[in-house]
Amino acid sequence: MIRRREFIALLGGAAAWPVAARAQPAVPVIGMLGSASPDFFADRLRAFRQGLSETGFDEDRNVRIEYRWTRGQNDQLPVLAADLVRQQVAVIVTLGNTASALAAKAATSSIPIVFRIAANPVEAGIVASLAHPGGNLTGVTTLGVEAGPKQLELLREFIPTATAVGLLINPTNPTLAETQSRDLQAAAHTLNLQFHVLRASTEADFDPAFASLVRFRAGGLVIGADTFFNSRSELLAALATRHAIPTISPYRDFAAAGGLMSYGGGVVAAPRQAGVYAGRILKGERPADLPVQQSTKVDLIINLKTAKTLGLKVPLTLQVAADEVIE
Repeated sequence: MIRRREFIALLGGAAAWPVAARAQPAVPVIGMLGSASPDFFADRLRAFRQGLSETGFDEDRNVRIEYRWTRGQNDQLPVLAADLVRQQVAVIVTLGNTASALAAKAATSSIPIVFRIAANPVEAGIVASLAHPGGNLTGVTTLGVEAGPKQLELLREFIPTATAVGLLINPTNPTLAETQSRDLQAAAHTLNLQFHVLRASTEADFDPAFASLVRFRAGGLVIGADTFFNSRSELLAALATRHAIPTISPYRDFAAAGGLMSYGGGVVAAPRQAGVYAGRILKGERPADLPVQQSTKVDLIINLKTAKTLGLKVPLTLQVAADEVIE
């Protein structure tokens, strides 16, 4: 039987326990807004967690991550961004497309946002400047859109007899699509090439797009910088080979999947910096004080097997310039 003094002591401990529990520091929550799927983002998430760990934060130890995935449905981005805001997360991170960053920006002006995009964030209206982003956003930009004109030049070097080319854009990512269309059209004019813009936002749009290329007698295709296209690299590479259309993408995944060429900045290393920035913000730094990091390294990848399948001879200048040749 419990004596009266012991019973009072137990009651006192029970009453004090909730107070002690409330006194424990809350674990901060990061909201991850993903424009693709967790499987496709696996490498980016590993790099992000590495950067986060470098600042002293590890998932499920002293930080929690709430994931929201659109699986390529950009129209869901505003809904999911608003949901993360309602959850009152400490930071919102977008490792995907420009539409993700814009959706997060539209959802909140107070919660810090860290982005990874392929476009110039100043031109896209995301930040005021690279050095002084201002507001509640900062992040990393890779050379996806900026590499577009050079991609067209490389394609022309591969197929000097081409008189027409196409550009594949995603209309559900309009800010990025409009910039790419404008820049590539100017580059095509300089190279005296007819220029055709093709649109696709679902896999069902791919076949009609390639059929249009054949109808236009396009000698080549530039795939726009867009997470949706990168996540469908194998399908796009197969279609390009089937229709015998030399094609270049900003992403190495395309060349590795059987596409002819890729030229652009890496999208795996950038999320590590995003993770570092997220950790620094959790420690109290302001996004406005963290300059946007810009990737300056681009890689040219050439798939020799695909070139042979298409009956193309790789120019010696490109073989020498290539950072990687896939046999």
